[in-house]
Amino acid sequence: MKRHTSDIAFTPAVKSIQSRLGSRDSYQRMEEGVGWSSSITPELEEFIGERDSFYLATASADGQPYIQHRGGPPGFLRVLDESTLAFADFGGNRQYISAGNLSENDQVSLFLMDYPNRRRIKIWGRARVIEGDDALLDALTDEAYGAKPERAIAITVEVWDVNCPQHIAPRFSEAELDSRVRGLHERIAELETEVKTL
Repeated sequence: MKRHTSDIAFTPAVKSIQSRLGSRDSYQRMEEGVGWSSSITPELEEFIGERDSFYLATASADGQPYIQHRGGPPGFLRVLDESTLAFADFGGNRQYISAGNLSENDQVSLFLMDYPNRRRIKIWGRARVIEGDDALLDALTDEAYGAKPERAIAITVEVWDVNCPQHIAPRFSEAELDSRVRGLHERIAELETEVKTL
């Protein structure tokens, strides 16, 4: 029986290795203190709303793992309530590995990355595929994005944790780069105009 929210990841085997390698005491203090959160906070909702992609891990009934990148406009992964996330599942390569895995094993893990600020959040939960709910799909779909949603996937969050920034190399999307260099381009244009007048 799980005593701490982090037991979802810190199985007896994991705790044994933590003990052997010297990190168990600090994680035990964390567990007995604040621990990992099991509900969606306003801070987590804001973080999710800024993401334009995440990684979704599923596994088949016999444990064969699969990781899939999911992308869309910022905020395409939506918070429905304090324990539920959902997103429109857009048409892709039609392999349906995640959907197939979820039909026999509802356990999922999500990795949400903020590369420019070197932040990541891990989420564990249970997911279900929802087909034929047009109202939900409409609520989850940004028409300006132009992708065709095929179904919705809803995730009941069991627990989440913020990961350390170590080893996260900063990366920037085209939009993030544009916003960072826009001022430089404007200043270059000003200087070029000034040079011409001289």
